[in-house]
Amino acid sequence: MTLKSTKWLTVAGTVALCLFLVYLGQSHYLSHPESLQLYLKRTGVIAPVIFILIQIVQVIIPIIPGGVSSGIGVIVFGAVEGFLYNYVGLLIGSYIVFRLVKKYGQNFILKVTDQKTYDKYIGWLDKGQKFEIFFSLAILLPGFPDDLLCMIAGLTSMSTRKFMIINILCKPIGLFFYSYGIKELLGILGQFF
Repeated sequence: MTLKSTKWLTVAGTVALCLFLVYLGQSHYLSHPESLQLYLKRTGVIAPVIFILIQIVQVIIPIIPGGVSSGIGVIVFGAVEGFLYNYVGLLIGSYIVFRLVKKYGQNFILKVTDQKTYDKYIGWLDKGQKFEIFFSLAILLPGFPDDLLCMIAGLTSMSTRKFMIINILCKPIGLFFYSYGIKELLGILGQFF
């Protein structure tokens, strides 16, 4: 996989996501998500498993914007289940991407992100312990490229255990803000359909 193919996947994923949002809006699922939730309950574990897999993949290969998919998870599955499925998928994806970078290094990162974005955050590695503090805050707060920072953490001497503890403790807060912020925004958009 090359950076160019990753960019095309991101464009295709974003277009598919936009089409899905239009479908949700025209089907009145954005304004009445409980009807979609009832429908998906009938699928058993299939819908949640597919959603968790999408969340895992979108951490490793940025095919869709993560914050938007988290908001959709809350709309589609409800507040508690959507949050839980988001959390599980993102934790697994973060673990996998961290381990991939531990094994393949910088080359892996540059296949899924451009040099400019990489250069913007790689400087934190020179700050030693400050990187761990910055990483924890970035995972805790919305607005940072969590997936990229998980990859960069793979270049450090940070242990997998410490990496996972930071993610387990900090990710729920950032995820809460992403999920519910995007959910509210999509709810507002749903009023226009």
